[in-house]
Amino acid sequence: MDVRSLETELRTLMLAGLDGDALAHRALLTGLSSHLRAYFKRRLARLGRSEADAEDLVQETLMAIHTRRHTYDRTQPLTPWVYAIAHYKLIDFLRRTRTSLTDVPIDEAGAMMAHDDNVDAESTYDVERLMERLPKNMRCSIEAVKIDGLSIADAAERCGISKSGVKVNIHRGLKALAALIAQETRT
Repeated sequence: MDVRSLETELRTLMLAGLDGDALAHRALLTGLSSHLRAYFKRRLARLGRSEADAEDLVQETLMAIHTRRHTYDRTQPLTPWVYAIAHYKLIDFLRRTRTSLTDVPIDEAGAMMAHDDNVDAESTYDVERLMERLPKNMRCSIEAVKIDGLSIADAAERCGISKSGVKVNIHRGLKALAALIAQETRT
């Protein structure tokens, strides 16, 4: 199944679940579990963490999706919202388990330091607002790889640029976002 049809299927299930269809909601959580499992296994394997840790994070994330489903904006794609929750659950896990910043890949270290547990909803809005200030290809690259969890090759295809272009856009885009955040916190 390609990324767009997966997004359409999951979003349809989410909307039906929000409208009271319990079977659709259950199907959504079941469908998301395999994607979340792959997301967490890939990231935790780089840190030498077990599959059991990944499974715990899948369950925590599914519970958060269930309890926070009312915060989902029906006009927006679903997968960025889901992966934002998963990302925050991963950061919380790394903090809880006292993972050293030297153990965390460089592209996740900044997010781990910047995360504030008290402003999840506001930070999602802030990130979206800041992302809008980035050039189109830079924004597309970051969203595809860092939010939607696509490979560099898949992101290149989605964004219509080369794989090296995606890598450069992510690197420069994350630096630009960090600068924008620093600028806003000074004002």
